[in-house]
Amino acid sequence: MSLMLKVITGAVCAAFSCAVLAQNFPAKPVRIVVPFPPGGGVDIVARVVGPKLAAQYGQQVIVENRAGAAGIIGTEFAARAAPDGYTWAIATLGNLAANKHLYAKMVVDPLKDLAAVTQVVDVHFVMVAHPSLPAKNVPQLIALAKSRPGDITFASSGAGGAPHLGGELFNRLAGVKITHVPYKGSGPSFADLLGGHVSLTYDSMLQALPYIRDKKLVALGVLGGKRAAALPDVSTIAEQGVKGYELTNWFGLVVPAATPKELITRIHGDFTKVLQDKEIRERIAGMGADVVGNSPEQFAAFWRNESEKWGRVIREAGIKAE
Repeated sequence: MSLMLKVITGAVCAAFSCAVLAQNFPAKPVRIVVPFPPGGGVDIVARVVGPKLAAQYGQQVIVENRAGAAGIIGTEFAARAAPDGYTWAIATLGNLAANKHLYAKMVVDPLKDLAAVTQVVDVHFVMVAHPSLPAKNVPQLIALAKSRPGDITFASSGAGGAPHLGGELFNRLAGVKITHVPYKGSGPSFADLLGGHVSLTYDSMLQALPYIRDKKLVALGVLGGKRAAALPDVSTIAEQGVKGYELTNWFGLVVPAATPKELITRIHGDFTKVLQDKEIRERIAGMGADVVGNSPEQFAAFWRNESEKWGRVIREAGIKAE
């Protein structure tokens, strides 16, 4: 057999094997890695879609929290997993797009070592404060912060995460100094905020809405470019005078980079089918996020653009991982 024929035969066999693998998928439980502690927005979304996927597959769908280092530990774990379609990760703007610009030494480059499946949701963010903070809106917060530079604190899910970027962007555009206090995930940051140990945070409505509705936290402003349906009476930070301020977080579904295209196509179809389920869409909308479910190509292009955009913001603002 000639070398060329061997190459062609090998390629045909490989393509056939991938097609069969995708057809028979899944033959065992699927694992969704969440690179953050339980209780945060990513964890909430993963646990909303998990049971529907399990029912669709007739297999367990296990949500596995692998937290630490601003999402880097879980991201690296997912990137190094076998590319057999059985390990997925739901990750965020922070650990997929921002971290590579914040950390000098990263073992994994998300853009190279992970493959895009779909953008899962756009997540509305809100600035929320402990009720003890005298400021009840953005202008009052700016006045207070200017009178007490560095005294007011904001919590985040960790250096480089969207809450951290949101706070640093606010400092820069509002001309104030509110001190960053990083935590190991949104869950722990909210625990301290509710306890009054920090003044405020910039985080997802997925996390914040129950506390706003129970009046345990006060919504000062919405971070996005428009008001959120879940909080129609809360104006955006830009509307309240901080021109150019806008941040919308997003979660994306990714798999190891070497995962065969046929499997990615199968996973994409299965996952987006769940996202289109009316009950799932309504639950996610009610928690302050919008379902996306775009194609792998669309998500990959969006992801690259977001990495470039936030890379510029991080460099220009001099934001460093702490």
